Amino acid sequence: MPTPPAVIQALAADGPLAERLPHFHPRAQQQDMAARVAERLAAGGTLICEAGTGTGKTFAYLVPALLSGRKIVISTGTRNLQDQLFQRDIPLIREALAVPIEVALLKGRGNYLCRYRLALALEEPTRYRPEVRQHLQQVRDWSSYTQQGDIAELAIPEDDPVWPAVTSTADNCLGQECPVFSDCHLLEARRRAQAAELVVVNHHLLCADLALRDEGFGEVLPEAEGFIIDEAHQLPEVAASFFGLSLSARQLIELARDIEATDRSDAGDLPELPLACHGLRQCVAELRLSLTQALGAQDRRGPWQEIANASLVMRAIDELGVALDQLTAALAPIAERSRGLEQLTARARATRARLDNLLADECRAEPHQVRWFDLQGSGFRFHQTPLDVSEVFREQRKRHPAAWIFTSATLAVGDSFAHFASRVGCEEAETAQWESPFDYPRQALLYCPTAMPEPSQPDYATRVVEVAREVIALSRGRAFLLFTSHRALRTVASELASQREYPLLVQGSAPRGELIERFRQLGNAVLLGTSSFWEGVDVRGEALSCVLIDKLPFSSPADPILQARAEALKRQGGNPFRDFQLPQAVIALKQGTGRLIRDPQDRGVLVVCDPRLRSRSYGRVFLDSLPPMRRTDALDDLAAFFAPA
Repeated sequence: MPTPPAVIQALAADGPLAERLPHFHPRAQQQDMAARVAERLAAGGTLICEAGTGTGKTFAYLVPALLSGRKIVISTGTRNLQDQLFQRDIPLIREALAVPIEVALLKGRGNYLCRYRLALALEEPTRYRPEVRQHLQQVRDWSSYTQQGDIAELAIPEDDPVWPAVTSTADNCLGQECPVFSDCHLLEARRRAQAAELVVVNHHLLCADLALRDEGFGEVLPEAEGFIIDEAHQLPEVAASFFGLSLSARQLIELARDIEATDRSDAGDLPELPLACHGLRQCVAELRLSLTQALGAQDRRGPWQEIANASLVMRAIDELGVALDQLTAALAPIAERSRGLEQLTARARATRARLDNLLADECRAEPHQVRWFDLQGSGFRFHQTPLDVSEVFREQRKRHPAAWIFTSATLAVGDSFAHFASRVGCEEAETAQWESPFDYPRQALLYCPTAMPEPSQPDYATRVVEVAREVIALSRGRAFLLFTSHRALRTVASELASQREYPLLVQGSAPRGELIERFRQLGNAVLLGTSSFWEGVDVRGEALSCVLIDKLPFSSPADPILQARAEALKRQGGNPFRDFQLPQAVIALKQGTGRLIRDPQDRGVLVVCDPRLRSRSYGRVFLDSLPPMRRTDALDDLAAFFAPA
């Protein structure tokens, strides 16, 4: 293991990165963080560290990881960040440092083309909608030349309905009995990861291995000597989702579709099987209709108790259970005919068991879990989610006494890491914090408009629109408007639609990546987005000169998970607002603020419309956690800031 000075030299003004990369700038914060990461990788233990925007934290952990001589696993928040690390950042550093180590990218099985399922889909493409059939042809053409089978290679959105038809799950994978097992993209990706010295994964995949679920990572984790968790602020929520259970309309429909396809190829002599599949589809449709009638047609989420109190919905769920029983009974006599039918029988039984778990009464339900529903469009999803995942991570670190490094631009509340540390079971961890090297007092301005009503008042949205119009006129477009709810976004988007001076880009009108690229290219656009635009968006230069945030990003008090966590904290003697809601909101605001200044030459204004930032005592917690920018409540100061030099 190189000494910290050797790692620092790699990042110095006369180091190999500065020599090879024209845009590289040495930063003291980056060198300090790299030294701390190197020390942990050498000695073991746990480090939680926050590196402000512009610190260069990616290079600060990649350099010591690549020089460590140890097997390191790097986990990122999203698959897009995985691709960025693997395709851009790591090759740059590896070449500059002349480090000839093997690096592998590993994703969950749903990210790799399954040649067997593609063949099944192509046998009867009429089972799919026209737009899916069109994409099927694209996938077929791509399958003839792809080396990795990574679906990110194709310009088809990752949530497109074609992907479930041509990728596998742990439930429907045939394993060694698959006719194209020797040509499996997932199997080859696993082999590469097992042989590599540096493996790049995502949080979902990391959690899959922690749960010992078959997502393709189990062979790699036991050998790792260090884990670097980037975008670590996302990990607790990803883990809470992963370690729970869920049942959705889409899962049920896909079960019926897969059985129908396998029936035609491996059976076909039992008329009751397609009838049972039809019955399952019908029950799914009737359950969605009953949810609409009992709970309202709009997209929403709520506690399970609302369903339990709706007799119409409970009858529909009972009928769904009967349909699953009938499907299992129809499969049982022919399950031994093929591996596919055997697997589908087990899958039907597992789906029924999942439904039973969701229906368990309170005395039999899993402790410290919350059950809730989510209605989106024509679908539904039922969840059971753990309220606390800290013990999972605590036990995992005991089982793997390696180095564990958690890092992000937003982990601390003020200068305290207590909130994050408690959520991942790392209360004893070493901590470190590096401020952004950007000159925020010169580069940025915080504007808190006056005469704002409380967010609960009916005229609040109208006033936000007025502020947005004023600010957009001064910034000449070039603005992100970030909202805490889809309803607020739709309201403001509708009011701003009449202005024609600056292009208006609204979340949902096009894929996220396309909207961001159009925003960059236009140079004077206004982009409106909700939660997915608050982080992971990097727009440098004048194209983004203003970020407006409609409200302090507190979770909705009606959110069923928040309600359950609040009750659990009260039972433990805690304060839900102080101990959970406030820290979470502070971290979210820091994420939104981080969109503004991305480069030493950037200049911009942060607008926070919410008057609670100044009127409530907890506003100081938010302000103390933001970069040290100048503050004003005068519109004239914005005019001066944006005035041509």
